[in-house]
Amino acid sequence: MKILVLGGGGFIGHHLINKLVAEENTVHSIDLVYPHYNKSKAHRFTIGDLRNPALFEDLVDEKYDQVYQLAADMGGAGYILSGENDADILHNSAMINLNVAYAFKGQPQVKIFFSSSACVYPMHHQENANSPNCRESNVYPANPDSDYGWEKLFSERVFMAFARNYGLNIRIARFHNIFGPENVYEGGREKAPAAICRKVAIAKDGDEVEIWGDGLQTRSFLYIDECLKGIQKLMESDFTSPVNIGSDRMVTINELAQKVISISGKRLSIHNITGPEGVRGRNSDNRLILEKLNWKPDNDLDYGLKKLYFWVLSRIEEDANEFVSGVTGGLNNE
Repeated sequence: MKILVLGGGGFIGHHLINKLVAEENTVHSIDLVYPHYNKSKAHRFTIGDLRNPALFEDLVDEKYDQVYQLAADMGGAGYILSGENDADILHNSAMINLNVAYAFKGQPQVKIFFSSSACVYPMHHQENANSPNCRESNVYPANPDSDYGWEKLFSERVFMAFARNYGLNIRIARFHNIFGPENVYEGGREKAPAAICRKVAIAKDGDEVEIWGDGLQTRSFLYIDECLKGIQKLMESDFTSPVNIGSDRMVTINELAQKVISISGKRLSIHNITGPEGVRGRNSDNRLILEKLNWKPDNDLDYGLKKLYFWVLSRIEEDANEFVSGVTGGLNNE
């Protein structure tokens, strides 16, 4: 197949491209940046601003079989919950999604995948850390906890409206905390698993690992390989309503941190501090995807955390070695 991946410089997009190319598809990608840690395997990678509708003028002539829309202005809790980035998040992501929907209207032969988010679910269904309600049908009355969630919900409606009015052939997934190697782990946009792995990796025996909030807030986390399997099952199906893709294995953030500490083999303690927490509890409700697609992810949190931790550790050690080498080289040249 001939496939276009929008947002191929991001974490999920980069892994998706690797999978699609390995399956012998021809893959093109567009993003503002190249993948941060490894070169893209896309057959063609265009650096471009997807907020610009002119960028889409030639895409409709390429005769793509599938389009994956993964591009978004996003980050972890420190980015999307601070309130300082709301205008950019709303504007940037909405513009991209409006452009995608408009560019491919009237082309039912092209399957369009849109990556929505668990952040669309109402706050009042996520106040109990032990029993959040993230069933797909309970997204309304709408009340997301962030403008990031509001934009995702708006864009879901954009794609569904274009499907009704212009024949857009859509698939919509609400992702729940996808993680794995090549996650951004520093810089302010990192999410909890990668941030915790970084903190543990740089800590020494006896140190404390800082965790935002009391650490009793709950989440579920899905390893990237399982996410890609879920995407593939959805794209192979005829199901066009939004569906969760995530794990239903819920843990507290303190438990997540303790798992990473155990993987590291270090003697560390957890120090809970004030910081953005988001909703009290969130977990993927997987009843609909099991019913409609006969699919459920493996409970691979521990496996995935090991992969992520040792990848982050290797990156930090590599950066440290390059720094030492640079300093030594500078001294030798004096």
